[in-house]
Formats: sequence, structure tokens, C-alpha cells
Amino acid sequence: MEILQDITLGRYYPVDSVVHRLDPRTKLVASVLLMIGLLLTDAPAVTAIWGMLTFAVVLAGRLPLPLVLRNLRAFVWLFLLTMIVHSFFTAGSVWAKLPLVGWTLTREGVRNGLLYSFRLAVLVVMAALLTLTTSPIEITDGLERLMRPMRRVGVPVHELAMMMSLALRFVPTLLEEADRLQKAQVSRGASFEGNVVQRVRSVLPLIVPLFVSSFRRADELALAMDARCYRGGEGRTCYQLLRLQPIDYVAMAVSAGLVALAALV
Repeated sequence: MEILQDITLGRYYPVDSVVHRLDPRTKLVASVLLMIGLLLTDAPAVTAIWGMLTFAVVLAGRLPLPLVLRNLRAFVWLFLLTMIVHSFFTAGSVWAKLPLVGWTLTREGVRNGLLYSFRLAVLVVMAALLTLTTSPIEITDGLERLMRPMRRVGVPVHELAMMMSLALRFVPTLLEEADRLQKAQVSRGASFEGNVVQRVRSVLPLIVPLFVSSFRRADELALAMDARCYRGGEGRTCYQLLRLQPIDYVAMAVSAGLVALAALV
């Protein structure tokens, strides 16, 4: 459960930087474009470009590198599974063979496993960068402005944007709640050590109180919004108007250009 504390998805890191000052719509569009571009190709050179670009965004955003990389710890099992599947189930020149199960380790499989694990790691970091450099209020405003044309067909744009923003906002809150419940269980003699099966069994008692706590927080939030006469997006105005700056157009143009590059390679 300590791994849950490393997830920074949904947490905002307040600092003055070029990335933080970008329009939230720019960061949302650029993030989606770059993620799509990363999935369009499996060329190692393009994947390396995406990795260097992500590292450049971390530096430009003045974010502590350990804070960003901590997100990867929770996904180590996924990287290992990707490595195993590609290493032993990809045809190619045999590198080694497991005598008991008869699986063969291929050089092409190891290469693909490293490549796809790195791609997954970059995707996780990209998602974390979006929330680390954009506050929940900015994400709500950006999503609402991007989805505004959908209002013509009756889509409740403001409510959808608010729901997405609240979901991101409550990710760190739920992680803290899970950590608190785990410490309470440990103080009562529970153990979270052992093999995978034992750890899964020890986590199961945390699920029910965590769900109860989540519903309680959701009910308290609904009551608080109702007490403040919240009635949705109709007639509401924005405190801060969003305006695209030249750097926003440059960022979106660079993102679109990289996606085109990935599609052509």
C-alpha cells in the first residue's frame, strides 16, 4: 500500500513555469495528441524522441524529477508483465530457453519488451505531467471550453467537465484515505507482508471501508454544493477568461507536427 503514496495523478504542483502558464486547453490538446502519436508507431527512434520531449517538459515545468518518476513505481507489475509476454512469446532468434516450461527467450522479444515498457512509462509520465502542471479549476475550465460545441446537441458540458475534474481531484484524497485505513489495520495487528496471494487477501478488508468513505465524501460534497446554491452551468460566468497566447499556438503546432511524424514513420 505504500506504493499508492507514490502516485501523483490528480495532484497539482504549484510553481511558476512556462508549462504552468500555458492555457489548459493547450495542455489538454497537446497531451492527447502526444499520447496518440506515441501509440501510432513502434519505431525506437520516435519513441526516444518522445522520451526526450517528456524529459524536456519536466525541466521546463520546474518539476522535481523524483516526484514525476514516483508514478512509475505503482506500474512496475505492468512493465514486468509486458516484458515477460514480449520476451517469451515473440518469434525470433533464440537467446535462452526455460527447461521446465519450455518457453524460449528471443532477442526480438527482449527488444520489443523494453520498447513497449518504455512507451507505457512515457504514457504514465505524460498523464502525471498534465495534472502536476494544471490545477483542477483550470482543467475544468479547459474541458468546458473544448466541449462547448457539444452544448448545441444537448450535452451537459459543464456538468461533465465538473465530474471529470472532481474525479481527478479525489484521486489523491482516496489514496490518503487508503493509507490511513492501512495504518489503522496495522495498528490492530493486520499484516500486509508475504507473497502476492497473502497481500491480496490483506487488501480485501480495506475495500469496504474505502467505498464507504468514498460515498460519504461524495454525499458531503453534494450537500456542500447544494448549500451554496449550485445549479449547474446555466447562467454561470468565468472568473478568469481563457485566451490563447502565441506560445500556445506554437505548443499545439509542435504537438501536431510530432504526431504527423509518428504517423509517417
